[in-house]
Amino acid sequence: MNDIQEFSRQVLDNVERVIIGKRDVLELMMIAILCEGHVLLEDVPGTGKTMLARAMARSLGIDFKRLQCTPDLLPNDVTGVSVYELQQQTFTFIPGPAFTNILLADEINRATPRTQSALLEAMGERQVTVDGVTRPLPRPFFVLATQNPVEYEGTFPLPEAQLDRFFMKLTLGYLNEETESQMLLNLGGVHPIETLEAVVDGQRLPTLSRQVWEVHVDDTVRDYIVRLTFATRRHLDLLLGASPRGSHALYRAAQTHAALQGRDYVLPDDVKRLAEPVLSHRCLVHPESALRGVTVREIVAGILQEAPLDIGELG
Repeated sequence: MNDIQEFSRQVLDNVERVIIGKRDVLELMMIAILCEGHVLLEDVPGTGKTMLARAMARSLGIDFKRLQCTPDLLPNDVTGVSVYELQQQTFTFIPGPAFTNILLADEINRATPRTQSALLEAMGERQVTVDGVTRPLPRPFFVLATQNPVEYEGTFPLPEAQLDRFFMKLTLGYLNEETESQMLLNLGGVHPIETLEAVVDGQRLPTLSRQVWEVHVDDTVRDYIVRLTFATRRHLDLLLGASPRGSHALYRAAQTHAALQGRDYVLPDDVKRLAEPVLSHRCLVHPESALRGVTVREIVAGILQEAPLDIGELG
């Protein structure tokens, strides 16, 4: 676990040179990356979503491409296109921005559903199919997508199938007064992102991800994860509960969180810490409940308080 801890510490310390006052969010993103999971960053403009993605890519020292999503963006603009070469009389495939290690899909909900669906295969199977030919994407591969939760004009909400492919949904939020003052001081000269350099070898991520599997999960903790996800499916205020993919994501996230704490075993507190960012975006509130002001976060918080944990055999 020492390798995982040191790797993460170096990355997070480096990213904090750009994104200050948000260590908890950075740690959650690091957990997702160590699990080779995709992240949806939802927040108002100007909170540093795009800058966070750039800083993470630079710190890891891996390939990074940005895709600015607009209504006129086509699926081939994401996956690539085959171009006919007249001299050779053959088709040549020109890879799209999906062929990278970190793909930033900026304002993903401004792309049309057809274009959004072009990312489904890439996010689920880490491959793309163009003109009947399936091509694997490089490893590691992550999609970091951003969207604005308050401006809906000209947007296309992500379908549930695509939301479920995001490992976590995170929010940065505003800084407090002291931290925002420090941010202004830091931006007084050259922007910190311009001097940010790689501090680790990001190509080690698949190896570290496999090491996370060695973290022990007691049967009781595993059953607790299942009870939490089943509780979302049975909740009266939820039209759609968390999927089996959500259970697996929570299981992996809890293992990684334990590894970052230097433990080779998972505690129930690891599960509780990750439940909201891993499960909430996979659930859909009943329209009638939404009209009463019920939110998914409140529901998940209530489930965490009510779901039983049999600790008789734990430990």
